[in-house]
Amino acid sequence: MLWLLMTTGKCNLRCKYCGGSFDSKTVPYEESYDLDKLKELIEDDRDPTIIFYGGEPLVNYRYIMDVMDRIEFARFGIQTNGVLYKLLPEKYWRRLNVVLLSIDGREHITDAMRGKGVYKRVIEAATYVKNMGIETIARMTVTEKTDIYEDVTHLLEKGLFDKIHWQLNVVWTERWNFIEWARSSYLPGIRKLMDYFMINLERGEVLKIIPFLGVISSHYFPTLRGVACGAGYSSITVSTDGRIISCPIAVNEHWSEIGHINDGFRLVYDDYPEECKDCQYLRYCGGRCLYANKERYWGEDGWREIDQVTKEYLGIVLSEIDRINELVRSNIIKLEDLKYDPTKDSTEVIP
Repeated sequence: MLWLLMTTGKCNLRCKYCGGSFDSKTVPYEESYDLDKLKELIEDDRDPTIIFYGGEPLVNYRYIMDVMDRIEFARFGIQTNGVLYKLLPEKYWRRLNVVLLSIDGREHITDAMRGKGVYKRVIEAATYVKNMGIETIARMTVTEKTDIYEDVTHLLEKGLFDKIHWQLNVVWTERWNFIEWARSSYLPGIRKLMDYFMINLERGEVLKIIPFLGVISSHYFPTLRGVACGAGYSSITVSTDGRIISCPIAVNEHWSEIGHINDGFRLVYDDYPEECKDCQYLRYCGGRCLYANKERYWGEDGWREIDQVTKEYLGIVLSEIDRINELVRSNIIKLEDLKYDPTKDSTEVIP
């Protein structure tokens, strides 16, 4: 199981799409529960992956050290903007299995949304981590400023990131002309990027572009029992106040609360929207996003726009299955090389 441990609700940045820190009354800036209780819960998991989450998790780096000192039997990772990487001592970095760094692509795109100079700091952090041999994942937020082909290939060509992952900036901010941008820029860029993926695949190289690889993996190794990120059934979040929630974004919503560190928790399965239950893409998508489905801040028509773009992106990826089958039959690639488990990385797969 994936355990997202919120170290703090505080963030050192104020990115335009999220606005920075959580309210300290909702997500306190330090943990207020007994770490031994946490350890007891995780000990019942036969294959735990612990990912430190925030806010910005490195703001409370001492919590990270405390958890890693007490729990030695788990895989560890962190989702971080990377700016404060020097706060965590090197010996703790070396115990991490995976590091997800928030970077949106090219320098001017990243800095426009995250702040001037952030791109260079993230690249510095990525270099530091990569030199230790730790797996790195670029964690992009995609906005109307993004050219998905240019920004993803830019990060691939840096040679610092083993995998690339992105999420669309939809629902979290005020509504913008998403559908027009998707049709004029994003979906044509997805097609071009998928062509790039296939060119490399035909050479025997599997590019770890997670929104492609995760979907292809679901085709050959179907495992979804809910949304693709596993929220509520194979992924849970522990907030700093001890609440256990199904989705790390849903810190205010009662529907997300599935337990408490002192009392245990219950898992939630197959919580699909009615609109998704008969969809041909359900086995790949799982309903896309639990939070967006529950809250629908852009209204029903906004939800349908996002759903339509998701289907078109999935159609582009799945249109290459016949070619992929031929590459497997020809022993150019191995089927096992296409298997991907997002709970090992704390990625959402479906943008």
